[in-house]
Amino acid sequence: MRLKGCGMGKKRKKIAFFGMGLTSRYKRGLTRVFTLVAEELDLDLVVFNTYGRIGNDSSLSDDYELDFLSCIDLDQFDGIVFDGDGYAIDGAPDLVEAKLRQAKCPVVSISTHVEGFYNIDFRDAGGLRMMVEHLIDHHHLTKIGFMSGYLTHPDAQSRLEEFQTVMREHGLPENGVGMFEGDFWYNKGMEAARYFLSLPERPEAIVCANDYMAISLCNALRKLGIRIPDEIAVTGFDGSIEGQEFLPHLTSVTRERMDVARKSLGLLVKIIDGEDPAGIDLTVSPKAIYGQSCGCEPLDYEHVLDIVARVHDEQRLTGTKITSLEVAMLRMNQTYTVREMERVFAEKVTNFGDYNSFFLMVHVDENGIPSYSGEYTKPSGKFQPAIWIDKKKEYIHSSRTTGINDLIPEADSERSHVYYVMGVRCADMLFGYSIVEMTGKEIFDEFYNVWMMDLGMTINDVRKNDRISKLINKLEGLSVTDDLTGMLNRRGFEDKSRSTIMEFSNRRMVCTIVIDMDGLKRINDVYGHYEGDRAIKALAEMIKRSCENGEIAGRVGGDEFYIFAVDYSERCLERFIKHMKEYAAEFNASNGAGYQLDFSYGSYLTEMDAFGKIEEYLKISDGRMYEQKMTKPGRRK
Repeated sequence: MRLKGCGMGKKRKKIAFFGMGLTSRYKRGLTRVFTLVAEELDLDLVVFNTYGRIGNDSSLSDDYELDFLSCIDLDQFDGIVFDGDGYAIDGAPDLVEAKLRQAKCPVVSISTHVEGFYNIDFRDAGGLRMMVEHLIDHHHLTKIGFMSGYLTHPDAQSRLEEFQTVMREHGLPENGVGMFEGDFWYNKGMEAARYFLSLPERPEAIVCANDYMAISLCNALRKLGIRIPDEIAVTGFDGSIEGQEFLPHLTSVTRERMDVARKSLGLLVKIIDGEDPAGIDLTVSPKAIYGQSCGCEPLDYEHVLDIVARVHDEQRLTGTKITSLEVAMLRMNQTYTVREMERVFAEKVTNFGDYNSFFLMVHVDENGIPSYSGEYTKPSGKFQPAIWIDKKKEYIHSSRTTGINDLIPEADSERSHVYYVMGVRCADMLFGYSIVEMTGKEIFDEFYNVWMMDLGMTINDVRKNDRISKLINKLEGLSVTDDLTGMLNRRGFEDKSRSTIMEFSNRRMVCTIVIDMDGLKRINDVYGHYEGDRAIKALAEMIKRSCENGEIAGRVGGDEFYIFAVDYSERCLERFIKHMKEYAAEFNASNGAGYQLDFSYGSYLTEMDAFGKIEEYLKISDGRMYEQKMTKPGRRK
């Protein structure tokens, strides 16, 4: 990718970011800070996003997503950021890690520790300690429960261990009044609430291993008549936007995403510039947020009203987006070509956020046939643009194919860019990938995911329709084509001649010619039917080569051929027969099979209008052909 204005002609550094489910509110905040820091450092950032878990059915995502990894050549990047925590599909982190181990550039893991990569070290233990010690030292609570994430997850394990350590240090039971294994999501709140309320010793506070479980638990406790924080205080972890907008606002601890972005991208820049990474601080310390759910922050009614108003605005906006989505999807699903898809996308697809550019790059096979064609075979590792929307005219438009080492279109621009790249597919067919560059610092919302799915399904429909159309054309061709010679058969000759005559607006000079091979029976009897077929094909080829003036020719019987010509003359007819005789002489001179190929013909040249009967003229030509045949020595059929 060629970019100008990078200072003394230097090429701008290009960093890849690999994540999953980046449209969630937490991940959107993460990508936003990476966008801001990339701009600060004058970097190009290419974010590879995947849908992640679709609903609760991970089977919809496994193979559906990750085979796009094979299309990415890591050599085009100067550095890579890996967010392994976002890959919520079983086995997905291992697949991505295996891919990234092929990289020659440095790789930084920002959420999980990966041997062989540079790793951002989160002091999660320090954050969990803040929560527990705040409840003990500030609020003087000792009956504390713990709601863990699923215990096979390393974050859940480390947070539980720190909870137990802090409790022991304060002379309290290491599991407090009780420990419940949650799911890091909203599904276990009521089950957890019933568990804690059933304990012999009711907790005064419950520490949750993340905000989502804390929100779910708070909702469940309120449904069961428990006042928060008056009867039970609740804390979370991660400092999510949801937790701060929830009522009561969660006491939590943030992972300081801006610090993560600055340290990971800063490290990559230093390594790329040749600096020694030894001794660079890659630790990120948490920051506590003391809110209403533990009793530290009083309820601010003005703030509550602001949140309620914002929620109502978001609901209205979502309703508007859904309506526009319905209209645009109906329009998109009425398209039959990628050109129509491009027009509908540019005009109607406006509900996922403002963007500068959008490109759909599709696979081509080794013959250059795009993946939306019914004739496409398999990917060749090359792509070509199918949809090209460049609102600021910053990109050099080219219809040429590009390789996996050059995924992003070439830009003529002096600013840094942030691109989001996703595979576009339907069922088991990967058609290619999309690239979107948003206008502001925010990533697109969930409606973009819907559009990528709809694009995949629409392209699949285009491909199926193209295959069906080609199959119908092939079947129609078979119904009007002679298998042996490839010429029109009787039906094809009649259909094409009739349609030509129907277009006549006045009388025109036409010619009919009937040609019949001489001695075919003898060739079959003496030399075999294979040689007879060879002779028929040779005669057919002579006729096709002699048709120089728009003649319509067809094989209408075993060795009988019809020719129909419009705007013909005696000179055209003489030229046609002259060529036929020359081609026959050439064949006979080189034919070593022992027979001479010859033919008889009859013709009729006359004026004709749209009501003329070609059958009558062919009958006259046939009679003249027969008369000529009968004059030949031996009169062999």
